[in-house]
Amino acid sequence: MTATTWDETPVAIQTDEAELRRKEIGGDLSVALIRLVKGADMGPALKGLPDDMCPCPHWGYLLKGRLKLRTGTAPEAYDVYEEGQAFYWPPGHVPEALEDCEFVDFSPTEEFDRVIGHITSQD
Repeated sequence: MTATTWDETPVAIQTDEAELRRKEIGGDLSVALIRLVKGADMGPALKGLPDDMCPCPHWGYLLKGRLKLRTGTAPEAYDVYEEGQAFYWPPGHVPEALEDCEFVDFSPTEEFDRVIGHITSQD
């Protein structure tokens, strides 16, 4: 299937702060439907990955909210994304929700599955 809905997409990560649903949609790509609550910081979950950041590229669209994306080790190394923006996040980033966020994300399946596996193995 090359399309999916929220209800049809399997839950890959679910916590009090984040819900990530992921489904392979064709070729080597997966779609993720993601909700983060205000204040959710993915930094602790990404510890242990290269540079303690997500090593997977993502292309997507922010449906709701504002999100800070740390892109380096310096405190000033970040970008802010807002509702209605399409984005590309190269490898080496850490998301933090400045407001409740919802976004759609397209990523290489194999790379994203490694990140999801790392996060879920810490539970």
